[in-house]
Amino acid sequence: MSERVGIYPGTFDPITLGHADIIRRGSKLVDRLIIGVTTNPSKDPMFSSEERLSMVEREVAALGLDNVEVVGFNALLVKFAQKLRASVLIRGLRAVADFEYEYQMAGMNQQLDHSIETVFLMADVSLQPIASKLVKEIALFGGDITPFVSDQVRRDVIERVKQRGQLGDY
Repeated sequence: MSERVGIYPGTFDPITLGHADIIRRGSKLVDRLIIGVTTNPSKDPMFSSEERLSMVEREVAALGLDNVEVVGFNALLVKFAQKLRASVLIRGLRAVADFEYEYQMAGMNQQLDHSIETVFLMADVSLQPIASKLVKEIALFGGDITPFVSDQVRRDVIERVKQRGQLGDY
């Protein structure tokens, strides 16, 4: 029997506790889970590709999961999956709005390669409101992002906001 490889793709700008939850749970569904850190041209990233890759590697290492690895990519997701012989794409869902977008993407990916399945994991109820975009906005206005990210990611985000001279009152 061949190894079942899954990919959990995202920009992870920054990686949140919600992402970590999906990684933990997704790692149980496949023999090997690849966290694909990519760049979305429609997003304005707070961290460079290299910084995000390093951040995700650090956070994944802290989870202590033997079957998870982190890989950067800048390609069509289906092509990336084919290259790594992945048969499963794992996507996290927080709300109905996520589902509509992800459903459309899953349909497009299926058209491109019908052998790759998309699996949706609902975010843990306590983590559903967390979105990287909102974490960045809260930090930019001096809010406390402690409930949404690890301590080290919180420090990374605050440091980046300070570097940009955008820090609100803490």
